[in-house]
Amino acid sequence: MDIYVLFGLAVAMSLIMTIAWSVQRMTGASGWVDTIWSFAVGLGGIAAVIMADGAPERRVMVGLLAALWSLRLGGYIALRTRGAGEDPRYEKLIAEWGDAAPWRLFVFLQIQAVAAYVLVLALYLAASGVREFPSLFDGPAFFIGLVALGGEALSDRQLDRFRKTPKAKNAVMEEGLWAYSRHPNYFFEWLFWCAIALAALGAGWLGLIALLAPLQMYWLLVHVSGIPPLEEHMLKTRGDAFRALQGRVNAFFPGPRRSSFHPAPIKERSP
Repeated sequence: MDIYVLFGLAVAMSLIMTIAWSVQRMTGASGWVDTIWSFAVGLGGIAAVIMADGAPERRVMVGLLAALWSLRLGGYIALRTRGAGEDPRYEKLIAEWGDAAPWRLFVFLQIQAVAAYVLVLALYLAASGVREFPSLFDGPAFFIGLVALGGEALSDRQLDRFRKTPKAKNAVMEEGLWAYSRHPNYFFEWLFWCAIALAALGAGWLGLIALLAPLQMYWLLVHVSGIPPLEEHMLKTRGDAFRALQGRVNAFFPGPRRSSFHPAPIKERSP
């Protein structure tokens, strides 16, 4: 690994998230933060792929996956943010921070820069495979990556269609992929980084470092910034309907639906 390349990528992620902080302060729309973050990972990842020393075919494969991921996610968030107000998650944080919100948001986004760097590093390692292309890992990694991108796009599309229906004001989404996971888009996002980590195994033992990408993504989505604040919001706005959904559908990993029917207790007859 080229230490100068890795240091330069780290500095770039920090500078880009500083720009994201400035955009949020000027627009008051935190959705642009996530848009810029997605494009930052994509651009940083492509730059890392170009400077990697793996087989040209592997670098093309990883670069293509990185570009598709970044354009899809960044474009989707940008379209969702355009014309919208503050993201509820950021809005809650900013309200809690009070007068300290500007500098605390800056620190928060620098932490996001670190998270972005972990993903960029995984892409760099995936493109640095020492084995000839295709290796045992390249084909499955590319296939899983495409499945993950398609699944995330499909789940987002299904949710968008549901939000445009009248029942979306009071009901919860449990159609299509959402019938098997309460957050299928998060699941496929995690699966994509599993594919990148798999491709990185071609880089030898250093490729194991790329496992930090899916581990980090799982932790963030399931325990920090993904499911917890979103489900807190859904419980406030949908109440019992969402509680019932929690009893029927897995939170993250897709699985069979469970019955939420609870029979009333049988009353004993008086002698």
